[in-house]
Amino acid sequence: MRDGVQRSCCEEARHAVLHEASILVEDRQSCPALLTRPTMPNFRSPHTTRRATLSLRSSCRIAGLTTGLLLGALPAGCSRGEAGGGRGTVVIASGADADFLFPPLTATAVGKSIEEQIFEPLADVGDSLNVIGDAGFVPRLADSWTWAPDSLSIAFHLNPRARWHDGQPVTARDVRFTYRIYTDSSVGSPDAALLANVDSVSVRDSLTPVVWLRHRTPDAFAIASTEMRIFPEHVYGKVAPAQLRTSPILEHPVGSGRFRLARWVRGSTIELASNEQHYRTPARLDRVIWTISPDYSAASTRFLAGEADYLENLRPPLIPKAAAKPSIALHVFPGFHYGYLAFNLHDPKHPSAPHPLFGDRALRRALTMAVDRRAIVKNVYDTLATPSIGPMVRAMPTTDTAVAQIPFDPAAAARTLDSLGWRLRPGDTVRTRNGVPLAFTIITPASSQDRARQAVLIQAQLRRVGVAATVQSLEINAFMRQQGTRGFDAAMEYWLLDPNPSEVRESWGSAAAATQGSANYAGYASATFDAQLDSASRAATLAQARPYFSRALQTIVNDAPAIWLAEPENVAGAQRRVHVATLRPDAWWAHLADWWIPADERIARDRVPAGTTAAGASAAASAEAGH
Repeated sequence: MRDGVQRSCCEEARHAVLHEASILVEDRQSCPALLTRPTMPNFRSPHTTRRATLSLRSSCRIAGLTTGLLLGALPAGCSRGEAGGGRGTVVIASGADADFLFPPLTATAVGKSIEEQIFEPLADVGDSLNVIGDAGFVPRLADSWTWAPDSLSIAFHLNPRARWHDGQPVTARDVRFTYRIYTDSSVGSPDAALLANVDSVSVRDSLTPVVWLRHRTPDAFAIASTEMRIFPEHVYGKVAPAQLRTSPILEHPVGSGRFRLARWVRGSTIELASNEQHYRTPARLDRVIWTISPDYSAASTRFLAGEADYLENLRPPLIPKAAAKPSIALHVFPGFHYGYLAFNLHDPKHPSAPHPLFGDRALRRALTMAVDRRAIVKNVYDTLATPSIGPMVRAMPTTDTAVAQIPFDPAAAARTLDSLGWRLRPGDTVRTRNGVPLAFTIITPASSQDRARQAVLIQAQLRRVGVAATVQSLEINAFMRQQGTRGFDAAMEYWLLDPNPSEVRESWGSAAAATQGSANYAGYASATFDAQLDSASRAATLAQARPYFSRALQTIVNDAPAIWLAEPENVAGAQRRVHVATLRPDAWWAHLADWWIPADERIARDRVPAGTTAAGASAAASAEAGH
């Protein structure tokens, strides 16, 4: 661990440029289309070093589209004028509003993407996404830090130029106040558990908060520096912690980020404007607007019509439509999420008892052998996903991609089921044991077409070995209720990971299994898995941690509490005039403040002053068109 780190504005800019990447869909005599993914540091997917044939059904239409993460020039002297590509407006199509714009309470991806433009952490994980130690971290509010000799405290030195959006200086008291709010039980922050290894925060002087740790762990710096987005005591301290969740003050966030809130019209628009007084450098855009639609379909329609500049998730059926438009560029980058069919290991009617089917490890393994995961992924995602390797993804530097998987082997699956007493009698299509059919229900949210398609494919494949699976589509709130109470047999799940691999405990650890309403929907509990994660979390270096994470991954794969289905790549769409900075696998918005629009490619909405209503922007567009 280092004694300290300090980077200047220009060093940070150079660091960002070194991590820029480009992807290009090139025309190879019209067909097939070839796709080059961006190379990510420590990203070991085969997609980073090969050209993969993009064999979508409309691949010939996709061929010839130039797509990419376009590199902006490094601003000379860290200035942001025209030479640096500054100014312009980006409109982001969203199918949902933010829940909160207050760090301790924000839980949705939409809310996070906006809130993290307004508020800053002490330091941020670099694009390598390595959270072990502090070597890959980038200074934010803190410009340097110093470890205590026993590694149980970290003294952060705040950038003396850092200011809140109201002009007040950022102080160590604000950091201490932030920690207290995150961990106050009356606030009810969903992120409070992530700070369990932080004992307290003290104030050494006005610019030096000290974070005190309970234990020496390799991810201690990540927890101390990134899990809290700092906010001002002089603003939020006016409200009692227990009243913060419902306070009107949360509608007017005050942070220190490169963007500030310009307006928030619930259910319609959230607009951010560049913070021109930012202590490092203002955003390279004038403003970013989230235009909120009632659902994904409406949001994607806005994007395809050119009313929005960016759509973060192009679902497979939409990709050919977007690719057919010359004005749209496709951006493909590694994903940090995975899909799986979770087996409920507990009886839904008697939670303290094992599930009558899935309590049997050998049965779970047989069902996994009966499912052709590769064929399902190909059918649903084409080349834009790979079979999942478990509850860790390839973009994590700690993930061992060579862990042995349960193979697709229907004959072996049938033999195992026979040996367990589940037999097919002459003339029957469903196996039985003691007169009980081998049958169960798979629940899937009606809002997810991808999960529904996978469920139907699994149903068909299991039928071939004499297993009757019924697919039940549920409205999202009903799905989440059954999920949270473990009131299901099997569920089609989808999980977005945090860069910290130790947080797999949240969804698969024994402690979470014992907690009602936790994210461990399967109720999986393994002392071996827990111990291997504990050993990984105590390792001092990435090299020392990887073998333990590898053993943990092998353990859970062997236990088969789920059928690990797909690890999708992210496919985003952007209007070609928008030059997009690096899209980070865990948070596409991490470098949003570095996006830019060249002066000669700007349109009417790029010249509308921040805070202007949608009607005003439309009037400007009409005036430009001569109407």
